[in-house]
Amino acid sequence: MFHTMAVFLDRDGTIGGDCEVQYPGEFHLYPLVKERIALLKDFGVKIFSFTNQPGIAKGEETVESFHEEMLSFGFDGVYLCPHSHKDGCSCRKPLPGLLYQAAQDHQLDLSKCVVIGDRWSDMVAAQDAGCYKILVLTGAGEEALGKYRHKWKTIKPDYVASNIIQAIQWLFVKGDKDIG
Repeated sequence: MFHTMAVFLDRDGTIGGDCEVQYPGEFHLYPLVKERIALLKDFGVKIFSFTNQPGIAKGEETVESFHEEMLSFGFDGVYLCPHSHKDGCSCRKPLPGLLYQAAQDHQLDLSKCVVIGDRWSDMVAAQDAGCYKILVLTGAGEEALGKYRHKWKTIKPDYVASNIIQAIQWLFVKGDKDIG
């Protein structure tokens, strides 16, 4: 039986784009992502965005434009850090603040939630919050396993997927459901 309560998806490099931030209007999803989000939702899984967007702090984009974009992709909620890495906030990944906020907002048991991302910071936040961790090799995923592995060397991902579609497939296989 499929027991996942929620899936948190990183944006840039995980569900589309590449390892560089692309603002709403420029950003494009990878093929089949929107359909897989809908399929997870059909099984009662909540889907949340989980992203750092420091361009907001620089005045280059707005929180609202990111919210509108992510909701248009089928997300149930958007959790983003709008701060620069110098701001010292508690929501910027690798800190787990966004996950804790979502858990509080939606009464989630984070031990039954999954984080899918392409960066070491996604994996550290997931580990600290007690979530399952899936690293995708798109975007910065190869660097997370190579150049930046020292930043999360004591953490083992639950699965390493070539892309988001394979990551979601693994969730169904792990949950004894095959999406073909």
